[in-house]
Amino acid sequence: MTRPLLFIDVDGTLLPFGGAVHTFCDDPNPLLARLDPAHGPRLAALPCELVWATTWMADANDVLAPRLGLPLLPVVDWPEPSDMDEQDERAGLHWKTRALVDWAAGRPFAWVDDEITRVDRAWAEEHHPGAALLHRVDPREGLIDAGYATLGEWARRHR
Repeated sequence: MTRPLLFIDVDGTLLPFGGAVHTFCDDPNPLLARLDPAHGPRLAALPCELVWATTWMADANDVLAPRLGLPLLPVVDWPEPSDMDEQDERAGLHWKTRALVDWAAGRPFAWVDDEITRVDRAWAEEHHPGAALLHRVDPREGLIDAGYATLGEWARRHR
């Protein structure tokens, strides 16, 4: 049986905008000091196929995956902006939502991000034939224990 997809955002999710600093970081991106290396084993333990769904694009594999001990992951290649994006934005739909539903192509998926709204959930429910969990995290905390529990329980039910 196919494992569900887990679309992973980075900024605000794995790199929270508040909270603990985990390592000294002289990298040009000071948020990298907020990357908890424990995310790697926790993500890898989820019964999901992990996919980067971030504006970091391939940089997530180059910069984050090695720090997290993760292998190279598939990366959602975001489409070029279109007139539809402007309509979606006016309706309150996140610019990633349509692309992630398309990428999933009917497979069960979870999406963890700090910008998900009820509009995104409703749109996914209406346009995605499979199971979908859109899990919003608090950008000050990022992905925490409760979020991992929610993702794990959902994934085990939908594999």
